Amino acid sequence: MDRPATADGLPLPDEPVVVAVGRAKSVLTIRAFRRLYTALVLSSFGDWLGFLATTALAAQLVDGFTAKAYATGGVLVFRLMPAVLFGPLAGAFADRFDRRRTMVVCDLARFGLFVSIPLSHSLVYLLGASFLIESLSLFWIPAKEASVPNLVPRERLESANQLSLIATYGSAPVAAAVFAALGLVSRALGNGVSFFSTRPVDLALYVDAATFLFSALTILRLQIPSPHTEHRSRENPDAPGFLASLREGLAFMRGEPLARGLLVGMLGALAAGGAIIAQGKLFAAILGGGDAAYGLLFGCIFLGIAGGVALGPRFIGTLSRRRLFGPSIVGAGASLTLMALVPNLFIVTVLTLLVGGFAGLAYVIGITLLGGEVADELRGRTFGLVQSLMRIDLLLVTGTTPFISGAIGRHIVTVRGVDLTINGVAVTLLVGGLLAMLVGIASFRQMDDRPGVPLRSDLLSLVRRSHPAPSYPGLFLALEGGEGAGKSTQARLLVEWLESAGREVVLTREPGATPAGERIRALLLEPSTGGISPRSEALLYAADRAQHVAHVILPALERGAVVVTDRYVDSSLAYQGAGRELELAEVARLSRWATGGLRPDLTLLLDIDPAVGLGRIPGARDRIELEALSFHERVRQGFLDLAAADPDRYLVVPATDPAEAVHAKVRSRVSPLLPAAVLHPVSS
Repeated sequence: MDRPATADGLPLPDEPVVVAVGRAKSVLTIRAFRRLYTALVLSSFGDWLGFLATTALAAQLVDGFTAKAYATGGVLVFRLMPAVLFGPLAGAFADRFDRRRTMVVCDLARFGLFVSIPLSHSLVYLLGASFLIESLSLFWIPAKEASVPNLVPRERLESANQLSLIATYGSAPVAAAVFAALGLVSRALGNGVSFFSTRPVDLALYVDAATFLFSALTILRLQIPSPHTEHRSRENPDAPGFLASLREGLAFMRGEPLARGLLVGMLGALAAGGAIIAQGKLFAAILGGGDAAYGLLFGCIFLGIAGGVALGPRFIGTLSRRRLFGPSIVGAGASLTLMALVPNLFIVTVLTLLVGGFAGLAYVIGITLLGGEVADELRGRTFGLVQSLMRIDLLLVTGTTPFISGAIGRHIVTVRGVDLTINGVAVTLLVGGLLAMLVGIASFRQMDDRPGVPLRSDLLSLVRRSHPAPSYPGLFLALEGGEGAGKSTQARLLVEWLESAGREVVLTREPGATPAGERIRALLLEPSTGGISPRSEALLYAADRAQHVAHVILPALERGAVVVTDRYVDSSLAYQGAGRELELAEVARLSRWATGGLRPDLTLLLDIDPAVGLGRIPGARDRIELEALSFHERVRQGFLDLAAADPDRYLVVPATDPAEAVHAKVRSRVSPLLPAAVLHPVSS
C-alpha cells in the first residue's frame, strides 16, 4: 500500500511515471475540474493549431521570400503585442467579473474570429484578428488559472497544475501532427475541389474554430465559485473599482516577497528555455547536425519540460516547494552554461533535457504556490500579470538573442598556441545561463522558508532509498493539525463510528501514550519546564514515539486492530522541522529510526489558520501553544507541504467546517480502506 521512501523517511517512488498517472486519474475524478480540464485541452490545442495555421496563411498571402518572412513575423508580433497592453488588465478582469462567463465569451469570440479569417483572406485582417485572438487568450488564461484552486482540494492543487501544464505543452506536437494531416487532406481534396487547391490552410482554421466552440460549450455547463462576480459587486457598492483593483494587484506583486520571488524566478526559467528555442537552428548548425539536430533539440526542450512538470514534484517529495523553487532555476541555468561550454551533440542533447526538466519543475512549483497562497480576490490579477510578463520575456528572448548572436559572429582566438572558436550562440547561451543562475539564487534568498538551515542536506535526501519492511494486518490512521484544529473531537467521532462497525479500535496519542511517555509529555509541554533546545525537543519526541510504537501501536496492528493516533511523525516534521527550523532530513531520519519505518496508511490533516486555532484553546496554554504566531504559521505550512508531496496518503479537511461535516469527509475517505486492512507494509 505504501511506497518506497528515502532513508530519511521522505517518500520517493520506484515507479514515478505510474505514480504520476495515478495522481492524474485521482484529480480527474473531480467532475468540475475534469470539465475545465477538457476545455483547457481543447483551448490549448486550438491555440497551437491556430498559431501554425495563421503563420502558414500569412506566408501564402504574399509573394517573395522577404515578404513571406515579414508576414509571418508580423503575425508573431501581433500575437505577442497584447501581452504588453492587456496582461494586467485581463487579470484584474478575472478578479472583478464572473470567471465562467469570461471564459465562455472568450471562446465564442475566438470561434468567430477563426471562422472569419478564411472568409476575409486578407493579410491586414489576419494581423488584426491575430491581435484580437491573443487578447482574448490573455483574458481566458487568468480566469482559468484563478478558478482551479476553487475546484480541487489544496493537497491536489499541484497535481492539477501538472495536468494543466502537460495539456498546454503536450498539445503542441499533437496540433503539429493534426496540421500536417489536414494539409494532406486539403491536398487530396484539392484534386477535385478548386477551393482546397487555392486555400489549403482554410480547413485547419475551421477545425481550429470548432475546438473553441466545443470548449465554450463545455465550460458553459460548469459552476465555478468566484467571490467577486458581477452580482457580488452590485451587492457591495464599496467594492473597489476596476482600475483600483488593477492598482491593488500591482501593489501586491511589488510588496509581497513570495509573489515577487516567484515572478522573477519563473521569468528566469522561461528565458533559459526560450534561449534554446530561439537559437536551436543556429546551434544545431554549429554542432554539425543540420535539420535533424535542430529537430532533436527542439523536441528535447519540450520533452524535458513535460518530464519536469509530470515527475519533478514527486521526486522532491516532502521538501519545501518555496525552498526548492530557486535551486531548480539554478539547475536550468547551470545546464545552459555547460551547454555553451561543451559543444558536443550528445552532451548538448542531455543538457537540453535537463534545462527543460528544471524549468518545468520551477514552473509547476511557481504556479502551484501562486494558486495556493495568493488570496482568491487577487489571484486573477496575479496570474494576468505573470502571463503578460512571461510573454514579454519570451518575446525579448526569442526576438533579440538571434540578432545578438549574429552581431557577435564567429571568431577564432589563439590562446597559447591553441585555436579556440568563439561564436555568438555560445556566448549568449553562456551569459543566459549565468543570469538564470543569479535569478535562481535571488529567488532562493527571497523565498527560503528555513533561513540558516543548510540546503545541502535537503538535496542529499533526494537521492537516498530505503529497504522494504514487514507487514501487519491492521489499519493505521493518524490525525494531524495545528493547535485548536479539533483533533480530539474527530478522533472520538472516528472511534465511535469504527466501533459501531464492529472493529477493534485503539485510540492513542503523542506524546504520553505510555507511562514513560507521560513523563516525557510533562517535560515537553509544561510551561514551567523552562527552555528546551530544538534538538533536545526533537529527541524527546522521538523517545516518546519509539516507546509508543513498540508498546502500543505495533502490537495493536499486528493483531488486526484499527489504530487511531492523535499526532505522529508528521507533527515532528512540521513542529521541529518547519517550526523550529531544524534540518528536515535529520528530523525525518530520527523519526524513522525511532519508529522502525512505521508509517500511517492514511493521515487526516485538519487544516486551520493558526490565529483561529489558538483562539479556540480554553484555559491556560502549554509550552508549545505559547509560541509566537509566526512559529505556528511555519508549522501549518510544514503540514501542507507534507500533504502536497503525497496527496494519495492524505486527506486535508478545513477544520473550520462543522465537526459533523469534517467527520463525514473523514468517514468517506476511511471507508474504502477498511475491507482492505490486511497486510499493509510497515515501511514508509
